[in-house]
Amino acid sequence: MFDEWVDELCVALGIRDDFDVDAVLELARDSAHEIERRAAPVTTFLVGLAAGRAGGGDAVSDTLATVLSLLRQRASG
Repeated sequence: MFDEWVDELCVALGIRDDFDVDAVLELARDSAHEIERRAAPVTTFLVGLAAGRAGGGDAVSDTLATVLSLLRQRASG
């Protein structure tokens, strides 16, 4: 059901780029645990917004990596 929903959303939103669903879920989980629960949807939205403004494609994985790194820094320090 989840995969079908993601596929349906991509079609409806005109998204053709491949993206790492597991990385998005990791981002949501980590931001909920390291910051607070309500940070998860806001963080994932902001990553999508930033990646979109940067042109999509590789910007998606680059933006995800940047924010995941930031979250790991907060967790360790």
